[in-house]
Amino acid sequence: CRLTALCRCLLENVSSSPLVSEVCPGTQNGLSSTGSQQNQYNLIKERYEGCEIVMGNLEITQIESNWDFSFLKTIREVTGYILIAMNHFQEIPLGQLRVIRGNSLYEKRFALSVFFNYPKDGSSGLRQLGLVNLTEILEGGVQIINNKYLSYGPWIFWRDIVQDSTAPIEIQYNGEKGSCHKSCGNYCWGPNEHQCQILTKMVCAPQCNGRCFGTSPRDCCHIECAAGCRGPLDLDCYACRHFNDSGACVSQCPQSLIYNKQKFQMETNPNAKYQYGSICVSQCPSEYLSACVGSVFPPFNKMEVDRDGQKQCEPCSGFCPKATFISSFIHKPLQPLPLDLLPGSSTLSILLPIDSLSLLWTCPNHLSLASLTLSPKPLTCAVPLMYLFLILSILVAPK
Repeated sequence: CRLTALCRCLLENVSSSPLVSEVCPGTQNGLSSTGSQQNQYNLIKERYEGCEIVMGNLEITQIESNWDFSFLKTIREVTGYILIAMNHFQEIPLGQLRVIRGNSLYEKRFALSVFFNYPKDGSSGLRQLGLVNLTEILEGGVQIINNKYLSYGPWIFWRDIVQDSTAPIEIQYNGEKGSCHKSCGNYCWGPNEHQCQILTKMVCAPQCNGRCFGTSPRDCCHIECAAGCRGPLDLDCYACRHFNDSGACVSQCPQSLIYNKQKFQMETNPNAKYQYGSICVSQCPSEYLSACVGSVFPPFNKMEVDRDGQKQCEPCSGFCPKATFISSFIHKPLQPLPLDLLPGSSTLSILLPIDSLSLLWTCPNHLSLASLTLSPKPLTCAVPLMYLFLILSILVAPK
């Protein structure tokens, strides 16, 4: 192993990244549960209360009591799949949900999976899905099976909702079909007038390539709309098929390079934005800061990447592919760090205030590396505005 250490003083005015407050992370737990019923419910409530866009999967499983899930009523989009399984409550209040993107699928097939939502003994259990505004599933199919008391939901016209005509739709072993209000026709989410299914595809004129807001050829939604619309413009969409750029639905976020027609050349785009799920943002949200090793200190370790000219926000999965940052605000040496766990040819950057007395770096014994001690000298740096830091960058290379 070889260490190359480079010390440099950096004047940095620190500011935190803007948060996208309505976005929350999903889960990948499947059918596993976390602790007691109370603990599991508290975790779900803490994660999704006030959430509008679930970045990932929405999984509600193994809740054996009729808890209050009204905090889910603000959710209008799920980028992964929805799993409702092995619960005892009567209704799941997802009345504002408009689109399930299906970027990840349950069992690699289903964007919506609902099964075994009733107890072995007793007459309680899921009776309504309550998805009155769900009008688009972009990828994947639907599975609704073995819900003994579910009388509304299985008989929805799912082909109007599911975008992929080849996606599986499995509906079996549920409760008896409930009657719809006379104004709903044959398809409804519940017995009341306001619970009619909203059709936005099968009723469209042949001229429409996607969804529509009426039966006339002039009532077609913009091609970038998902889940329907209130008018023909890209600003009228209920949800975006690809990306939302400040309220307008677009096929891609503003890219890093744009073509200058006067100079006949590509130039840097000052208005370029990052892809954050289905949203175009100027800066990646703070939850997309890496937390590979040590503590997180924005804005130095954002996972902002450029792929083929398109900026993207990516969460750090495992060790960061570019660099790992560790910050210390204590006036004592850092403890030995797990250098042996870092991948070869990666960069480890240690961030510390210049008034720290010393930095002690101890490599694992089996790497046969000597200790490195650094004593920063504040007088060699410019006068700070707010925060002044010394950055030690260490390149970890294989033998």
